[in-house]
Amino acid sequence: MDQSEITALIDEGAAQSIVQGSHGDPFSVLGLHKRAGKWVVTAFAPGAERLWVLTGKSGVTEAAAWGHGLFLCPLARKSAYRLRAEGHGAAWEWEDPFRFGPVLGEMDEYLLGEGTHKRLWQVLGAHVLTHEGADGTHFAVWAPNAERVSVVGDFNIWDGRRHPMRRRGPTGVWEIFIPGLGEGATYKYEIRGPGGVLLPLKADPVGFGSEHPPANASVVRKISGSFADGDWMQTRAARHAIDAPISVYEVHLGSWRRAGDRMLSYLELAEQLVDYAADMGFTHLELLPVSEFPFDGSWGYQPVGLFAPTIRHGTPGEFRALVDAAHRRGLGVILDWVPGHFPTDSHGLGQFDGTALYEHADPREGFHQDWNTLIYNYGRTEVQNYLVSNALYWLEEYHVDGLRVDAVASMLYRDYSRREGEWVPNQHGGRENYEAIAMLQRMNAIAYGEVPGILTVAEESTAFPGVSRPVDHGGLGFGFKWNMGWMNDTLSYMAKDPIHRKWHHHQMTFGLHYAWSENYILPISHDEVVHGKGSMLGKMPGGEAEKFANLRAYYGFMWAHPGKKLLFMGQEFAQGREWNHNQSLDWHLLDHAPHAGMQRLIRDLNRLYRDLPALHVHDCRPEGFDWIEANDAEASVYAWQRKGRAGDAPVVAVVNLTPVERRWRLGLPGPGHWAEVLNTDSGLYGGGDRGNLGGITAEDVPWHGQAQSALVTLPPLSALYFTKS
Repeated sequence: MDQSEITALIDEGAAQSIVQGSHGDPFSVLGLHKRAGKWVVTAFAPGAERLWVLTGKSGVTEAAAWGHGLFLCPLARKSAYRLRAEGHGAAWEWEDPFRFGPVLGEMDEYLLGEGTHKRLWQVLGAHVLTHEGADGTHFAVWAPNAERVSVVGDFNIWDGRRHPMRRRGPTGVWEIFIPGLGEGATYKYEIRGPGGVLLPLKADPVGFGSEHPPANASVVRKISGSFADGDWMQTRAARHAIDAPISVYEVHLGSWRRAGDRMLSYLELAEQLVDYAADMGFTHLELLPVSEFPFDGSWGYQPVGLFAPTIRHGTPGEFRALVDAAHRRGLGVILDWVPGHFPTDSHGLGQFDGTALYEHADPREGFHQDWNTLIYNYGRTEVQNYLVSNALYWLEEYHVDGLRVDAVASMLYRDYSRREGEWVPNQHGGRENYEAIAMLQRMNAIAYGEVPGILTVAEESTAFPGVSRPVDHGGLGFGFKWNMGWMNDTLSYMAKDPIHRKWHHHQMTFGLHYAWSENYILPISHDEVVHGKGSMLGKMPGGEAEKFANLRAYYGFMWAHPGKKLLFMGQEFAQGREWNHNQSLDWHLLDHAPHAGMQRLIRDLNRLYRDLPALHVHDCRPEGFDWIEANDAEASVYAWQRKGRAGDAPVVAVVNLTPVERRWRLGLPGPGHWAEVLNTDSGLYGGGDRGNLGGITAEDVPWHGQAQSALVTLPPLSALYFTKS
């Protein structure tokens, strides 16, 4: 063809914009189209000096060069084809991605446009599949204000002109199928924002994999691997009921244990961590965020890849194997989920398409001053859908049993950590964030509705009403709430020298005034052993022996107190130093008797908590608790009864929080012999073996409002449990 014939087949402006990478609808130009009554293949191959169109078994037609790597080739008829090029001494052949039709269907397009696609990950992101007879990868991303979006990677020399995507009408979604591309390919999105501004390359918001940090490209990953956890899945609903024993071991996977300087893989954790937690009697693992994050020091709480299990420990399939292994050992898996904010890293969600897309444009609504992070625009339907779908993704694709939602208070209030004039009131002039509340309610309603047997937990530090009340009863819909008030009060009390404790006696009892207002978990989490707060052992007063005794007594108090239980890793054996995310826990301390004794105590507390229904059946209901003695401030002694269902043996707990051994008369809720089933002063745990070996027998001496009582020995700084033998 001569130049005039070439010019007649393509608009000059369209050709220029394809070559420059600025065309907003490249599929209308590239590929096979009927032009001037002819079927014409238009192909863009930068670096090619000659290009051929291959049709059928032997058809080869050389294309005419428009220039700058753009070629046109008329065909005799409409036909499937491949491309072959030569340039600068090299030759290559490929399937033209612009000859393939869309992958997304009309229903997907409708739900995406409406913002109600519950399983967003099934249509957005990168999916390895076969399309129109060819194997490759389909990419789809939401960027409604972009002028052009391209997939870039090693496969196309990170050149955004080579694989521009197809816009799917008013949905704001762009897609392309790239034949020949498979699992393991690294990629990002190159986006031309409004006004033609070329943005920093963006990772995939719905990508399933990422490069090892500090590299941050997305990686094409299949979510593969079968489950063998059928028995667990059938029974987990009962294990998550408010009358079930729930004892959670909170873990940072990168520092629980290391192999030298190396983090353990998901597969190693599937053996070592799962075996350890099961042996310790915990019912659940709670993992600090595993969705991909750029900075180790954030512990995962500043995520960029919400749909990608961090590659630090392995692939999505290997993370599946970890969850499956936990289930096969009778352990549930809860993930920390972070919908409250996201970091400002240039490859992340901030200004994703050149506009405030996922975040608020106004920093009074969209910027966290405390954390230098961005706040999701919960009022935007597509953003709400993105977050709710992400919650469902972890529950469905990985059989995760629950989500613990981080920093809920920061989401509920528009004035969270802001001074007057630094926040925008809601439509009624108040501080409540109606949009965030609606997102949390929708997330909980969909999670519980779509995935039977799961649980959700709120880390919520205020008195916001109805956090664990069902949505249809006006609540937020969480299954449980962390009891931050109980944690703060009791740790404040325990840090005091015992001589001063009598003046603060009711810090230990105050939690019972509101214990039934929510379904509570008692959390001694990672937040209590970082940022200069020291370790749990370090918080305790006194010399070494007193520190251990105080901590043993505190754990005894906690396990007999109403509410589910949570400990952060290392606390179960009284790690002496503050947690450091860059180091393994100090497992060598278990060579020392006091630390090994503490570990033994936690194992026994978990066993008793599971085996004695009185200690867990009414964790969230008042009928399971009676004070026996709440006011003996002078002796710093507390006594109470835990009750189960009819026929369950009650448990009486007595806690002495002074370093003084006492003979103390204890009112008992029934006659007969009461066995001492736990004594934190036992020599097994590192104590002095003082107590009531052989148990106690009730006498007809009324005391503490009870018809019977017995004299008991209360070792210094100890907790004792008695039950009817």
